Amino acid sequence: MLFLDGVGIGRADPEVNPFFAAQLPQLRKLLGGDLPHLSQKSIHSKAASVVPLNATLSVAGLPQSGTGQTTLFTGVNAARVIGKHFGPYPYSTLRPLIVEKNIFRMLSGIGKKVCYANAYPQRYFDHLAEHRNRITVMPMAWMAAGFRLNDFEALRTGKALSADITGEGWVKRGFGVVPVITPRQAGHRLVSILENHDFLLYDYYLTDHAGHDQSMKQAVGILETLDEFIGGIAEGMDRKRMLLLVTSDHGNMEDLSTKTHTRNPVPLIAVGAKKDDLALKPKNLTHMMPAILEIMS
Repeated sequence: MLFLDGVGIGRADPEVNPFFAAQLPQLRKLLGGDLPHLSQKSIHSKAASVVPLNATLSVAGLPQSGTGQTTLFTGVNAARVIGKHFGPYPYSTLRPLIVEKNIFRMLSGIGKKVCYANAYPQRYFDHLAEHRNRITVMPMAWMAAGFRLNDFEALRTGKALSADITGEGWVKRGFGVVPVITPRQAGHRLVSILENHDFLLYDYYLTDHAGHDQSMKQAVGILETLDEFIGGIAEGMDRKRMLLLVTSDHGNMEDLSTKTHTRNPVPLIAVGAKKDDLALKPKNLTHMMPAILEIMS
């Protein structure tokens, strides 16, 4: 599962939507030459299916990462539980929900081997030691399920991926010297890690940053890197027995005319085994967790 922070389905307008300004040959190939937009939210090709997911959760206001990600990875409408959208960190009353019902714990409970593929630098662990409340949903869920986050050594030895896919940012920021790989190689690595697990999650947040920065150049560069990464995954995976899911928590990057999040639906892209079975079931963020549990059972 590839989680993209802040990616919605927007207008087919290259002036504001970087998906229609960027060169995305791998994604277009999977989707039969098309990309989803507000006038065509669903796409079903031979290789992939795309359906829209409602991210508003029937709660007023703009969707936020804390509640959106909690909903996505627990199946519980977190915004309705607390009466509002909230983020980027999960609201304090949502923490017990994340601890008890997160996707890693639930899958482990039915005997599945799970993986959270992101690596974190020592600076992050130092930050957590001083600011325990400033943690996003996925690392919180992973540790609550009894696992340790990947560190420098895991990244150096090819057992994890850096948050920027290639590792270039890790080196530039002085987090440590690790091999810098291409996005396509990173996609192959993710598939090789999956071979030893039943479920793998990779979290990519730079899409949301680009949306808030409102930089078309930055957004296009991020999407073109992401496109090659997805191409590497699709190229390396066995589509008869593996399923790639790509989705998000709320809209943002698809409309650079605004600095805020949007109320647009988010895409669910499914590639590989049982892609059509899964793509027909979820209608909003609450449906993703039950659908994954069902298909993996």
